[in-house]
Amino acid sequence: MKIALFSDIHANLPALEAFFKDLDSRKPDTVYCLGDLVGYNIWANEVVNEIKKRGIPTIAGNYDFGIGRMSNECGCAYKTDHEKANGNISISYTNEIMKPEERAYLRALPAHIKVEYQLNEDKLNLLLVHGSPRKINEYLFEDREEKSLLRIMHDADADIMCFGHTHKPYHRTLPETTEDKTKYRHAINIGSVGKPKDGNPQGGYVLLHINNSSNVLDKDSIQVEFIRFDYDIEKAAKAVEDSPLPDEYADMLRKGY
Repeated sequence: MKIALFSDIHANLPALEAFFKDLDSRKPDTVYCLGDLVGYNIWANEVVNEIKKRGIPTIAGNYDFGIGRMSNECGCAYKTDHEKANGNISISYTNEIMKPEERAYLRALPAHIKVEYQLNEDKLNLLLVHGSPRKINEYLFEDREEKSLLRIMHDADADIMCFGHTHKPYHRTLPETTEDKTKYRHAINIGSVGKPKDGNPQGGYVLLHINNSSNVLDKDSIQVEFIRFDYDIEKAAKAVEDSPLPDEYADMLRKGY
């Protein structure tokens, strides 16, 4: 089974359209969206409607949670007063342009999706979250202490945990030994379609490969494919510059930070 997972579009319609074109060429068996449809660009309503039109199972990101409730707080961890001031402009602008039906959709999105596979008489739990199972806006960076990441996954009964929020893709395989047996948990950050922060401005998503021999005892039986795709970055950046949003967000799109 080929499972497509994408996240953090952030109102970037050109990136979403290019993503769908790339996705359709790869013919996944199923598709999930891990949230943050809106914020930081001008196409918040259009992105919501494209997701709705395809009927893609979607969870709420922290930005979706805030905008869905018409809050002036997005749950973003800005590091400086300058970043916070820019963020306030973004959430205010997004609240201003959001239409009632699209806002209601965001408000109704679930926090998590859990899928249980039963393969070879074993179960394999796939958990989809935005930040972490504990908090929608918790950042799980690649350098997270292994014990901490294992504890989070163990408490959530997640064999495979996929998440976004940091906009920096990675896959960590975590061994867990109990009763003389080692099982493996997989922590997968799927990156960002519309606002990458890993120095590569291309949009990104993940194809997760699970087959009928996949199990928690064989770490290589679960394959993670990181996909990057081109899109019209200049169109998205110019849209920012022609809007009330800070021009700095256009530079971020061009440089992927």
